[in-house]
Amino acid sequence: MVILGTEIPQENIVMVESCIKQKGVKGTNFSSPAGFILLGFSDQPQLGTIFLLVVSIVYVLTLVGNTAIILVSYLNPKLHKSMYFFLSNLSFLDLCLTTSIVPRMLWNLKGPEKTISYTGCVIQLYVALGLGSTECLLLTVMAYDHFSAICRPLHYGVIMHPNLLWHLAAVAWISGFVESMVQTLLVFQLPLCSHHRVDDFMCKEPALIKITCVNTTFLENELSRAIVLYVVIPLGLILVSYGCIARSVLRTKSTEGRRKAFGTCGSHPLVVVLFFGTIIFGVITLVIN
Repeated sequence: MVILGTEIPQENIVMVESCIKQKGVKGTNFSSPAGFILLGFSDQPQLGTIFLLVVSIVYVLTLVGNTAIILVSYLNPKLHKSMYFFLSNLSFLDLCLTTSIVPRMLWNLKGPEKTISYTGCVIQLYVALGLGSTECLLLTVMAYDHFSAICRPLHYGVIMHPNLLWHLAAVAWISGFVESMVQTLLVFQLPLCSHHRVDDFMCKEPALIKITCVNTTFLENELSRAIVLYVVIPLGLILVSYGCIARSVLRTKSTEGRRKAFGTCGSHPLVVVLFFGTIIFGVITLVIN
């Protein structure tokens, strides 16, 4: 069987068919479940209260900060440049990403029932994966923009022309959500165990893989491929870009030139470290477990 170009091993199909034929199979449900139970801090409610307060504050600050960046970049004609164009895209993406996860998380932390519907879980996984993949690509494009501004200043206006900006942004958004669609379809076409207990705060692919009732080697391989395409390669390109930038800055003898270079890069390196550092930590934890 082939789904979106991915071949599913015959042993999985045979296993599912044999389970369906057996009446009275315990712990397995091959129909779409009504919903999922998100465990999170369910075993430590005191930590859940603290987490609720912290996440609420961070969420409000995120909404205010990103909205301000988008409005200022749009309303100030002096900021109609490639750097702020991609920054606005990144701010809008962060607004969507946090809004797709945090409100439901806060609701579950506040109430006794920490659940999410089947449809809600599908949408949350699809949106979160799509936005996460898009952010990896946008951060890479922003690194290339900084590289062009510092290492190719005389050709910067020709390289980063308006049409290219829109094309790069479109490629990042479209490819991110296409990959997310593939991963989401692969996850939810597998039979799930009947308890539907997801050991996380949200519907994440690794947590959902754990509650499937068949061999998931092919899905894990697909996840590894996605990590290489959307994490390893973009991070490598970012590191190469900043390596060239560092070499160019060190060659600059002017203090004013170095100050402008650091001003051009801004807080982008810090965002890269935090974002990709979180992903790498998650991957390492997944491998260890």
